[in-house]
This record gives sequence, structure tokens and C-alpha cells, in this order.
Amino acid sequence: MAKHVLAFLNRPSPDAPAHAPGAPAFHFADAAAPQLSVLDLGATRGDGIFETISVGYGRPQALEHHLRRFASSARTLALPEPDLDAWRETILAVIGGLEPADESYVKTVMTRGIEGDDKPTGWVYGSPSPDYSRVRKEGIRVVLLDRGYRHDIEATAPWLLAGAKTLSYAVNRAVAREAARREADDVVFVSSDGVLLEGPTSTLVFRRGTQLLTPGTGLGILDGTTQANVFRFAETKGMTTGFELAGPDALLGADAAWLVSSVRLAAPIRAVDGTDLAIDHAFTAELNEYLKGLVE
Repeated sequence: MAKHVLAFLNRPSPDAPAHAPGAPAFHFADAAAPQLSVLDLGATRGDGIFETISVGYGRPQALEHHLRRFASSARTLALPEPDLDAWRETILAVIGGLEPADESYVKTVMTRGIEGDDKPTGWVYGSPSPDYSRVRKEGIRVVLLDRGYRHDIEATAPWLLAGAKTLSYAVNRAVAREAARREADDVVFVSSDGVLLEGPTSTLVFRRGTQLLTPGTGLGILDGTTQANVFRFAETKGMTTGFELAGPDALLGADAAWLVSSVRLAAPIRAVDGTDLAIDHAFTAELNEYLKGLVE
């Protein structure tokens, strides 16, 4: 077993030729050595998709949801359809090769491949997760940033790839730097017409009384895998869950709020644009234990 495990798929899509005809579905590679061609469109153009899957106590969380979203992103980018059976097999093999840990993650990446070729590149990388215990307990400060387009962008301009999980992350990295300049830890995007959206790498969830809510569907935001499991947990507590088209006032007036994602899990929001927000410590702790131990 190893701390870092890397595997490359031989044929990431049944719609494209194999890299090595007749070879096994995947092969392990040295995670510390260079592996990617400088001509790969994932490196030169950011032309590809990815998913990051939390692994709690050796078990992948929301694996099928992640695979469905992976395939959806591929269709949005007009990439070859991923062979989900091959990807699942490779993911489980990488997890099986990792040293035991309470929390790890695997990242799946598929690019369009080398420019001029017809074979996509695909790999799975596994590693221990960073220690997020402090932010889960103390919370994060967020700022609201304009995403620069209306909330209906998914319908009006589908060519902008809103809602797909792509490798084009320059904007998401830029907003993280902007948050740091404003002495904040993270960002919640707001549409140009004032609708709450999501974080750069997370889904927004907020509580109003016994209701747990997240921004509405069709907003060009990701279909949250962790958010779906947060809702399942809330429902076991007798809470109602739902989607709401809401503005910043809904967040500022919430009883509690979180940014939820696959590896950091549920990070409570303790301030929005400098305005303090209450943290529900007991609910947050119980929720994160549920997410870490989830079996699906």
C-alpha cells in the first residue's frame, strides 16, 4: 500500500481506441514521476473534466453520483462517453492501494488527449485528505462575488458550459486569491441579477428554522453530490429540505449556513462580507461524522 496511488486507464471511453490494444483496463504508474504529454489538451487548453471523490474509512462516498456527473460533464463538453465500468474498477483499485486512513480522496480526470489524436487521456489519483478539522469546527469567512452572468445562463448560453465540472479552473483560482485579499477564506458566487449560486469548489446550504435549503436548480451550478447526502441526513433529523431561488438577504438572515464539498465536507459559514453568522456546532459535528462514515 502507498500514500499516493496513480492509475491510467487504457481505454477511458468505449467510443475511442485503446492506448494499448489488448492490455488490461488500467495500469498503475509512479505518482511522483512525470506522466502527461506536453501536447495533451488537458495541459495546453484545460480541455477536460474531473471529479473529486471523498473516501471515508476506505469507502468511496457518493461514487455513483460522481460517475453520473462525470458522464454528464463529458456530454456537455462533447467528449467521448466515459466507460463508467472501467472508471469504477480503476477507482476501487486505487482506493485499495492506498494506506489506511480515516479520510482520503480520489480524483478522476479525463482530457481530450493529445492534439490531433483520437484517444482521450484518463487517470485516477488517490491521496490522504488534508486536515480540515479546524475549519469544520471554527467555520469560514466568505465574501459574495459577482459571477458575471445572469442566473438563467444555463438555458440562455449553454455553450459557456455552466454546470459542467471542467479542468478550466483559472477563474476559481482567481476568486480564491480575491477572497484572501479581502481577508476571507472562501467565496459564494452571486449572479449578475442577484441570485445566490455556489462556491468555487462547493455547494451552498443554509438553514431557516427546520428547513434546509440550497440554491434552485437550472442555475448553471453543479449538481452537488455532498449536498444530496446533507439533505438525506437532515431528513433523518425531521427537517424538510428543498431548493430556493434566493438572494444574499436569505444567506445573511439564515439561522446557519455551510459550504459543502466532497473532501472538506461541511464547513460552517461564520461570516458573510464581515457580518457574523451563527454556527450550529452540534449539527455540524454530527453531519460531518455522518458524511465521513457514509456507506452507499
